[in-house]
Amino acid sequence: MHDLAAGVASFQRDVFPSKAELFARLATRHRPETLFIGCSDARVVPELVTNSEPGELFVIRTAGNLVPAYPDTDGVTASIEYAVAVLGVSRIVVCGHSGCGAMTALAEGRELSGTPMLAEWLRHAGSVASGVSVATLVPANVLAQLANLAGHPSVARAVTAGDLTVEGWVFDIGTGAITVLDGSDTDSEPTT
Repeated sequence: MHDLAAGVASFQRDVFPSKAELFARLATRHRPETLFIGCSDARVVPELVTNSEPGELFVIRTAGNLVPAYPDTDGVTASIEYAVAVLGVSRIVVCGHSGCGAMTALAEGRELSGTPMLAEWLRHAGSVASGVSVATLVPANVLAQLANLAGHPSVARAVTAGDLTVEGWVFDIGTGAITVLDGSDTDSEPTT
C-alpha cells in the first residue's frame, strides 16, 4: 500500500521545489480554464490523463461522473455554478470511462439495498437503461449527464453567450484512448 506520509514528504522534497514559482502564483490566483467532471474511480486521474498542471482544472469527481439535474441542491450543483459563474471556466468536460463500477451496477441491474445512498445517487443517471453492455452504457451516460448539465442556468447562460463550450469524453483505461462525444454519434480527437 502506498504510504501517504512518504508521498507527501517526496512531494515537498522533490516536486514542490521545481514548481515553487507556479505554486507562488497559485497562492493568489485561481483561474482554471476547464471544469472536468469525472468519475471517483481511482484509476481515472484527470490531471494525469490531460497532462495538466496544478491550477488548470477545476475537478468534480462523483460515482459514475453523474451530474444532478438542476435544481438539485448539492455540492455538485454548487461546484458547477461556482466554476462557471465565479471562476469563469471556458470549457466543461464530462468524462466517463471503461469499466465504470457505477455503470456496471446499472447495466447488470445489481441489487443495491446494502448501499442505499449509492442506489439513490445512481438515479441521476436518468433514463440510461439496464440490460445493455457497460461499453454501450458509458457513452450513453455521458450524453445523459451533458443533458443534465445543459439545464443548469449558469451553464446555459455561458453557452448562449459563447463563453463556454461543453463536451463529453470516454476514457479507455486499458489503452489510454479518449473518445470525444458530440451527441451525434460521431467521434473526434480531444482538443486541449
